[in-house]
Amino acid sequence: MSTTKEIINTTKAPAPIGPYNQAIKAGHTLYISGQIALSPETGELVDGSIAEEARQVLDNLSAILSEAGYTFTDVVKTTIFLRDMGDFAAVNDIYGTYFTGQAPARETVAVAGLPKNVNVEISAIAWKA
Repeated sequence: MSTTKEIINTTKAPAPIGPYNQAIKAGHTLYISGQIALSPETGELVDGSIAEEARQVLDNLSAILSEAGYTFTDVVKTTIFLRDMGDFAAVNDIYGTYFTGQAPARETVAVAGLPKNVNVEISAIAWKA
């Protein structure tokens, strides 16, 4: 098993907005930083419904997974941060279109605020042999 860590970054997902990386691969495990609804092309927030925000967040996660050689089927854990728990159903509906096989472990929490005042942020952990 590899004992090194590898920084994963792709231009197909938004650049980090602070002192962190999009993801770190350590051994067989990929740790993906929380993603928000930033367009990788413009660096601007997606303006739209909570469903559109969630879709962009999951597209960003997909790009990072792909860059590292992983897919959504390799995701073992996610954390969803919501500014308003009233958005849970809409985000869950979009989430379910990306995780169509065995769903990972997950928690969803409501928080007082998120970066750039977004409505949803999702982080993930993936693993594969």
